Amino acid sequence: MEHRHTRQGYADALVALGRENPRVVVLDSDVSVATKTCDFEKVFPDRFFNCGVQEQNMLSVAAGMALEGLVPFATTFGVFATARAGDQLRSSIAYPKANVKVAATHCGISTGGDGASHQANEDIGIARSLPNMTVLVPGDYEESKAATRAAAAFDGPVYLRFGRDVYPVVEEIHGDFTIGRAKGLREGDDVALVTTGIMVSEGLRAAEDLRARGHRARVIHVPTVKPLDEAVLLGAARETRGLVTVEEHSILGGLGEAVAGLLAERHPAPVRRVGVRDVFGQSGQAPELLDLYGLRATNVVEQALWILEGGAP
Repeated sequence: MEHRHTRQGYADALVALGRENPRVVVLDSDVSVATKTCDFEKVFPDRFFNCGVQEQNMLSVAAGMALEGLVPFATTFGVFATARAGDQLRSSIAYPKANVKVAATHCGISTGGDGASHQANEDIGIARSLPNMTVLVPGDYEESKAATRAAAAFDGPVYLRFGRDVYPVVEEIHGDFTIGRAKGLREGDDVALVTTGIMVSEGLRAAEDLRARGHRARVIHVPTVKPLDEAVLLGAARETRGLVTVEEHSILGGLGEAVAGLLAERHPAPVRRVGVRDVFGQSGQAPELLDLYGLRATNVVEQALWILEGGAP
């Protein structure tokens, strides 16, 4: 299986958008080589703005640009975009509905060797809690390109989430990208596996493992964490015995809590959450950390079996 960077998909889409729309501008906080926005700078140097290590100021500048009719993509690492610049994200972008696209790279535990200080495992929760904010979490290189294009066409604040490492390219999630629309990847009426971001490949592997055990798992990929595709998720709750959410993010505040909250209000059903278990990360290689923090297909299978059989094997 081919592996590619999701942040490269973002960068490639930016260059294409720059050629199509002269209002697209890119801001970075002195990490353009890491975020890949240096690719845009090479082609459009007059529309690229390095704001230095001043993430709060960068988001404020982007908000001003948006109010003047530009389409700014403000880019930095996820921890800086949401935690360090949280006030500006809230007050300068979300509150006035500024048409800013906040693109965060190096998100999740797979940020790896940079350790807990740089592993954004809380960013979806922060962005999702803000009124007016749309949250997109694409699953691979190609979907990252599509999500970036969708964000550019969308009128309003968007938070885009990308990783640092290389991740599997999953052909099943390619094609049309509509904000707010989930993607059904596998049919099944025993249990539903609900994935977002790079965990889609693990969800598909888990479905195959469950099929070998005689269980039909529905797989739903959710590249828009806010707004949720409520119809698809409620359908899964009605038509299966329960849902397992799968995300490279804390089980607090992300996809798992969003799905659980929806079902608690509209159609109560069992929900098990696979994600980082309310702890900080540590330094290590990305695959090692995904193993260590239980973000693999085998962990998804265990939670599915808890629903189907009353406990793990």
